[in-house]
Amino acid sequence: MERTKATQEGLRIPIRWVGEGEPVWPAYQSEGAAGMDLVASVGPTRLMSGERALICTGIAVALPMGYEAQIRPRSGLAWKYGVTVLNSPGTIDADYRGEIKVILINLGRDAYTVERGDRVAQMVIAPVSTVEWQPVLELPEALRGAGGFGSTGRGGEIKFDRE
Repeated sequence: MERTKATQEGLRIPIRWVGEGEPVWPAYQSEGAAGMDLVASVGPTRLMSGERALICTGIAVALPMGYEAQIRPRSGLAWKYGVTVLNSPGTIDADYRGEIKVILINLGRDAYTVERGDRVAQMVIAPVSTVEWQPVLELPEALRGAGGFGSTGRGGEIKFDRE
């Protein structure tokens, strides 16, 4: 896959095959893709409606400090079959060295079978900010204030007039 110069000069992340058989590495499926598709390294695994399963990908990575891998659903799998990543987005921390596994759940009406080699999720590598908490007695004012769930949507209590 041809990638842009910025990507070609980007991170080099160590990856190791821990699955059985021939390795199937995560891969971008288009030039502008943000996520690499992750593939099931085992199968078949049948998911009945409402059932979840831990799907092995056969890979382990060594992310650099300051980065995470976000595991996200594949939109086509979710739309066509109702199969999605349960803890979305899942986070792979920089200090984790075990096999990356994906928790899939079948929210569709029909059973779905995951076969070895099926693209089951996507993985996005992203920088992570670390913070240091600064305890204060008062927080700075904000337009939204303490308005919570639905407070900026239809029928919400807050109306923003920025003229």
